[in-house]
Amino acid sequence: MTRLALLCSPLLGPSVWRPVADALRDLGESTLVAGVVGRVEQPADVVRGLLDELPEGEPLVLVPHSNAGLYVAALAVERDVGGVVFVDAGLPADRATTPTAPAGFRDHLAGLADPDGLLPPWTRWWPDVDDLFPDTVTRQRVESEQRRLPIGYFDGVVPSPTEWQQLPAAYLAFGESYAEERDEAQRRGWPVETLTGEHLHMLVDPPGVAAAVVRLANRLGR
Repeated sequence: MTRLALLCSPLLGPSVWRPVADALRDLGESTLVAGVVGRVEQPADVVRGLLDELPEGEPLVLVPHSNAGLYVAALAVERDVGGVVFVDAGLPADRATTPTAPAGFRDHLAGLADPDGLLPPWTRWWPDVDDLFPDTVTRQRVESEQRRLPIGYFDGVVPSPTEWQQLPAAYLAFGESYAEERDEAQRRGWPVETLTGEHLHMLVDPPGVAAAVVRLANRLGR
């Protein structure tokens, strides 16, 4: 059975995906949650960290969330990847490298960094994140796994071998946060679904997100 590999953003930890992983197993799916263990200072650390979590010689469908989507191209050339279901995620560029952040957003982040160049945890980038979480316990669990990245991380680029563009792919959006990426997926003719919710909707409705991931993965002919 092709395993669904749920990829965590380097800004967050595996708690973001674990409820969906449990729901996928209830549906009879083979799955794993891949997050980066250890310090992250540059994109190469994320590539190595995710590859350490992904098995070799086993067919995978990558299911990246958020910033993890930028790493699909680099991972796909190193593992047996048969397809990708992007979940409210960025897309690799159609060139050799992908910026870790658009220029305007990188400038915004620079204003958040402390004197040592460290950014605050992700949930402190925004004025109000209460709606992202179903309850206080879930929020505390997710926030306990956040890492503080150096602003220099967002000056880096992710290797983006063009082979990823030949993979069957689909897109699952949560609301309008990644509307531009969802529209690009539609332009490419990928299967696309939108669930009404915020960026961490997998915490709010794990069974619904799991079911949508399975529907889209099945449409890729896995």
